[in-house]
Amino acid sequence: MAAAAAATTSLSLSSNSRRSTSASLSVPSPSFAPRTNILTLKRTLPLNPSLSLRISAVSMNIETSEKLPQTSFLDRRETGFLHFVKYHGLGNDFILVDNRETMEPKITPEQAVKLCNRNFGVGADGVIFAMPGINGTDYTMRIFNSDGSEPEMCGNGVRCFARFIAELENLHGRQSFTVHTGAGLIVPEIQDSGKVKVDMGEPILKAADIPTKIPPNKDFSVIKSDFDVDGVTWNVTCVSMGNPHCVTFGRKGEQNLQVDKLNLAEIGPKFEHHNMFPTRTNTEFVEVFSPSHLKMRVWERGAGATLACGTGACAVVVAAVLEGRAERCCTVDLPGGPLEIEWREEDNHVYMTGPAEFVFYGSVPI
Repeated sequence: MAAAAAATTSLSLSSNSRRSTSASLSVPSPSFAPRTNILTLKRTLPLNPSLSLRISAVSMNIETSEKLPQTSFLDRRETGFLHFVKYHGLGNDFILVDNRETMEPKITPEQAVKLCNRNFGVGADGVIFAMPGINGTDYTMRIFNSDGSEPEMCGNGVRCFARFIAELENLHGRQSFTVHTGAGLIVPEIQDSGKVKVDMGEPILKAADIPTKIPPNKDFSVIKSDFDVDGVTWNVTCVSMGNPHCVTFGRKGEQNLQVDKLNLAEIGPKFEHHNMFPTRTNTEFVEVFSPSHLKMRVWERGAGATLACGTGACAVVVAAVLEGRAERCCTVDLPGGPLEIEWREEDNHVYMTGPAEFVFYGSVPI
């Protein structure tokens, strides 16, 4: 069957003189999932350094998978094009790039910003590169956020990374591998269910190592500490999962924060850019339903409000345990869906389990 639609688009990833070419997005199910229909999307994309608007027709054709060529999409090697796969983890979406031949990212942070733009680009919370492993690891993962900054790690991103590697290497069933990140060694495991369980390592609680300048109030850590943000006092606990997190269960004296009532776009940046966080911070606002069931909204450093944050969910459970609000195994509800988080007492590691879903294949000129 076939369907057609029209849209406008503009994307510039190159400083070449103005010219236009054709980029394509195809949406078959990946090899590790049942194949159904395919969505093919062709766009005319101007290649100039500006973000001027370019109007073009977009046609979408849905075809059965039998019409697909047998050659893998990611085996294509046209020069001047970036081939990618888009994945999401509970709505936290990423552009995944096969960068296994070199430690140099195939695009710059500035190009990543344009790619992530949801109006003039592909649209994503970040670009993730699968690179060669170092120090004995199987792979290296690097990320450029939608604002061009580079975080140490991303929990939802590493689950998407694991599924991407399985696609690249044609792996099936239960698989695990070691990944070098800016936050250290991460070990994702693809389970038989298709979900990905990730050993996120040990939480960092020492204030100086998070880092935060909030004065420690317990064993060099910041736990349920008063924290002034624009004249309002919040109770916060600071945790690093390789990247900094400020977790709050509410304002001082507040019994139980109702996270859906927060104006996240207003309060989030005030936490992120507070001078007590020298490298900025991710911020989680948490509502407690029971000792094993939490709900959070997140303002991510470099990405703003997102539908999910894996490292944030891990930090939330650690903070909840430290404040005596929760058990070590919790379901954490995020706007995009739930994650299962365990802070294991035996090894002090935090384990995260959740989905990672394929969205589409695509190519853009660079």
